[in-house]
Amino acid sequence: MTDLIKKSEKDVTVPKPGIKLSAPRIRRLVAAAADVRKNSYSPYSNYKVGAALLASSGKIYAGANFENASFGAGTCAERTALGAALSAGEREFIAICVCGADGNITPCGICRQALMEFGDIVVICAAAPADEENGEGLIQDLRCFRLKGLLPEAFGPAALDKD
Repeated sequence: MTDLIKKSEKDVTVPKPGIKLSAPRIRRLVAAAADVRKNSYSPYSNYKVGAALLASSGKIYAGANFENASFGAGTCAERTALGAALSAGEREFIAICVCGADGNITPCGICRQALMEFGDIVVICAAAPADEENGEGLIQDLRCFRLKGLLPEAFGPAALDKD
């Protein structure tokens, strides 16, 4: 597979002590999100999204969005990937990559809240490769955020402490 990241080859420091997100790991995460995006079931909006969630174990869990005629019954790619990871027993995460048709994609509010349950992870937002059929090409838009930056003042487990 062609180099997916047009940006620097430098490692990204992850907001957890002692952990770095290397350029090769970012490439694998972006590639997994771009690849699973092809499995999106989006006949109503035709807005295909793929997500790849990196667990602290090193495993990557992927998910695509799916829609339903009743609209509310569909699920975003991020929560599909999170559900797969949780079903496999994972509880600690480092980063998630969300891949859409362009680089303006970010997780929706519900996905941000669902992910925040597990901490302030790195959120990588990317556009799909130009040659999506073959999974080849450069990611043109790649943006990284901390989840807390996308969801300030988030409601989380600490809000339920009864001390």
